[in-house]
Amino acid sequence: MSFELLEKFRDPQLSRKLLDRMQGELTEDLRFMEVCGTHTVAIFQSGLRSLLPERIVHLSGPGCPVCVTHESEVNAFLDLAGKDNVIMATFGDLMRVPGDKGRNLKKAQADGARIKVVYSPFDTLKLARENPNDLVVFIGVGFETTAPTIAATMKMAREQDITNLRILCFHKTVPTALEALLMDVHSNIDGFILPGHVAAIIGLEPFKFLAEKFGKSAIITGFEPLDILQALTQMIDWRNKGEAHAVNSYRRIVKDEGNVKALEIMYEVFENTDALWRGIGNIPDSGLEIREEWELFDAKKEFGIVITECPPLAGCKCGDILKGIKQPDECPLFKKVCTPANPVGPCMVSTEGSCAAYYKYKLD
Repeated sequence: MSFELLEKFRDPQLSRKLLDRMQGELTEDLRFMEVCGTHTVAIFQSGLRSLLPERIVHLSGPGCPVCVTHESEVNAFLDLAGKDNVIMATFGDLMRVPGDKGRNLKKAQADGARIKVVYSPFDTLKLARENPNDLVVFIGVGFETTAPTIAATMKMAREQDITNLRILCFHKTVPTALEALLMDVHSNIDGFILPGHVAAIIGLEPFKFLAEKFGKSAIITGFEPLDILQALTQMIDWRNKGEAHAVNSYRRIVKDEGNVKALEIMYEVFENTDALWRGIGNIPDSGLEIREEWELFDAKKEFGIVITECPPLAGCKCGDILKGIKQPDECPLFKKVCTPANPVGPCMVSTEGSCAAYYKYKLD
């Protein structure tokens, strides 16, 4: 997309008109959840967080891959990192995510574990070729956005006869988590701004249940100010009319049917399974696991890894924040014990985390 076209989605005059329209049409509080961590940051960076009418309550959701990675999954990372002949490969934002005792991969690396930060899962192919006497274990986390690239990496490894690559798969799927949130008796969400990156893969159909089953409006939208303001204005209009819809308003990027080829690759390699989400717990069919025919690459089977619940981090409210029950500054650790330099919970680790965004952008 050209810079000139992108600038049209940042027009301050149009933004002001939409803000004024919202102010005039709001008759009661609107509690909207932006699911994606990138939306969280975009709302702060653009200044929208301070400009939105007071009756609009902004909730962050479970759309930050690092934030929803469960403590017990991090414990599994750490257990594997300590094994002989294992090289762990990971994206950099996982290095400081804490397990149940506050340890993380960064500390394990300092203690001598062989951990390599990679910028693409395809980098693991080269790493495996260069270390034929070791098992290279890539930590697969994230949503439908990244899962197809992990699947493609496994396909390439098979084609290139690379047999010392393993995937520790903890991928999760977003729609099932949103359903779990709405089934929670403590949930108080009026509508959703849906994650554009995930929707680019899975399309609109998997999100329609939000309106059809729960009566919650849901809009796939982009990350520019006018994208977000238009979505909120549409939600207010529908609610005033007593309606709820799920629509795709990000058509410059997202097709209603999603990316069919990416979905084919993803489900060729993975199948749905139950998964643990930090702060939420077990959600049936919300995860992805490696199919039996691809088990050569399955680190869980290779090492007999079984994931079970473990106690949450003491005092950390990341779980309530991810469910939209609390705001980051309602956590007793926020800006006191928990800071970006010394994160206690994952929401302060990732650049997409709600707590990190609040710490960086929100004025006291």
